[in-house]
Amino acid sequence: MRADTTPLTFTPGPTATTVRAPDGAVRAVPDGWVLVPPGDAALTRRVRAAGETWSVAEKRGRKVFSRGVWAPAATVEQVRADLDAERVTEAYARKREADTGRRERAQTEYVAEFQNAVRDFLGFHATHAELADRLARAVAEHATPVGSGTVARTKRIPVTERAEAAVIAWLRHQTTGYDSMPIPRAKGKRREVRRMLARRSHELLARYRKGEPVTEGCPLQKALAAPSAGAA
Repeated sequence: MRADTTPLTFTPGPTATTVRAPDGAVRAVPDGWVLVPPGDAALTRRVRAAGETWSVAEKRGRKVFSRGVWAPAATVEQVRADLDAERVTEAYARKREADTGRRERAQTEYVAEFQNAVRDFLGFHATHAELADRLARAVAEHATPVGSGTVARTKRIPVTERAEAAVIAWLRHQTTGYDSMPIPRAKGKRREVRRMLARRSHELLARYRKGEPVTEGCPLQKALAAPSAGAA
C-alpha cells in the first residue's frame, strides 16, 4: 500500500497495524513500516523530516495524547543510527548541558513570576501578608512543575488568569471535601459543584483581603499547616 505524500494524523485503528483516518476510514499500515513510540522528541522530529510518516494521536477528554509515528523501517533505522552516533559526541554533551541549564533558568524564572502573580491575585490585607506568602508558595509548588498538566503550564491564557485558576483549584482540593464528594454522573453536575465551591473559595479569600481576624478552624489555616499542603 502506498502512503500519502502529505502529513496525516490518524487515531488508533481496531488492530495494532491499522489506523483510522479523519473521515473514519480504517487504513492498514504500509508494509515495511514500524511505529516510533512517543518519548524521544528528537527521533520523532527527524523521522518526520526524513519523509512520509503517519502520526497517531488519541483524544481523551480535553487532552490529546500521541501514540507514535509510523514510518518506513529503513528510514527509522538510519535516523536512529545517526542520532545514536551524534549523542555520544562531546559536542552533543555540551549542547545537552547548555540546554538543561537554559531550561532550569527558565523554570526558576517562571516559578518566581507565577508566585508573584498568585500573591497579586490574593491581594491579602497587610495583616495577612505572611499567610499570603505561604499560600503563594504552596500553590506555585503544586502548579508549576514541568509536565504537571496544571493550568499554570498553559500559555493559552495570561499568567494572571492562570494564577487565579490555580488558587481556586488548590483551595478546592485542600479546603473542601471535593475529592471525597459523591457527585452524580449527570451532565454538567461536576461543573456545577466546582462553581459552587469556587464561590466559597472566593468568599474565604475576601475575608483575608479585608483583614478580618482569622477564625478558629479556618480551612485555609488548616490546609497550610498540613504536611501535604503542596499537593492537590
